[in-house]
Amino acid sequence: MTVMALTFTKNPRKMLGMLALGIFLPGSGMAGSYGAGISNSQWYLAESVFECSLVHEVPGYGRAVFRRRAGESLSFFLESESHLMRPGRGALVVEAPAWRPGVAPRPVGVVDISEGRRQVSLETRQAVILAQSLLDGMRPTVTRASWYDGSPIRVQVSNINFNGQYQRYRSCAANLLPVNIDQIGRSRVAFSSGSKNLSEADMNMLDNIVAYLMADSTVERVFVDGHSDSIGSRIDNRALSEDRANVVADYLKSRGVSPNLITVRAHGDQYPVSKRPADNRRTTIRLQREGERPGLQQANGYGGASAG
Repeated sequence: MTVMALTFTKNPRKMLGMLALGIFLPGSGMAGSYGAGISNSQWYLAESVFECSLVHEVPGYGRAVFRRRAGESLSFFLESESHLMRPGRGALVVEAPAWRPGVAPRPVGVVDISEGRRQVSLETRQAVILAQSLLDGMRPTVTRASWYDGSPIRVQVSNINFNGQYQRYRSCAANLLPVNIDQIGRSRVAFSSGSKNLSEADMNMLDNIVAYLMADSTVERVFVDGHSDSIGSRIDNRALSEDRANVVADYLKSRGVSPNLITVRAHGDQYPVSKRPADNRRTTIRLQREGERPGLQQANGYGGASAG
């Protein structure tokens, strides 16, 4: 009990979480295995055109999640409020359930265990391996020393009831948008010197922005800001930056974006982002969602030679 009291004084939040889960027992240490059994193994799907998440509750630990955002590949993470595993490097293996004796475990690799709520995060390659192993009736297992006393903690992801929900997940993934807000919330169209023409790649990017705008009703403003380099007169540069902004705005409108959503601004050469002229010949598109801070007010510019 003395050790328990000292540990509470050192980190009461973590210890309270452990007591709430019933995993801190006097004299028993922190070693344990966490995983759902036949009677309580459930998977459920959270789906939208923005994201598909396949979620599995791991009793006593937290949850395991396969996640795919629009415009991104599959990822996987283990989430826990109790910080059972010590930060460092853990082992990831794929094991057969108890009713399949004689099937040897397959090592997948070493995984990083973080200190935060999301203790394990896996990129696409390992996430795909885990999903396939579950479809094959196996159980991914992460093992790492416990935060409390270094004894092993095992977190196992159950394959029971996975297959049916995974098929639903695949249907969800097939209907995701091509991009997410982080990918197109701030976009850029580059122009050649003196040009205001859109390339095919530019139009493809703008089409993705349109697809997102049609799906996300929380976007309340689209700022289209035209810029130029500093070669030439400021008056000509401002006019060119306005033309560049208008060509982008007109394209968005032609694809169905409401004119009331779009704010067009021309800045000329007033806001360079680089000493290289080519980097400053641009139109930026920024999506503002409800509750976000409004963008900068339109700038004025004037001055002297041929616009760029």
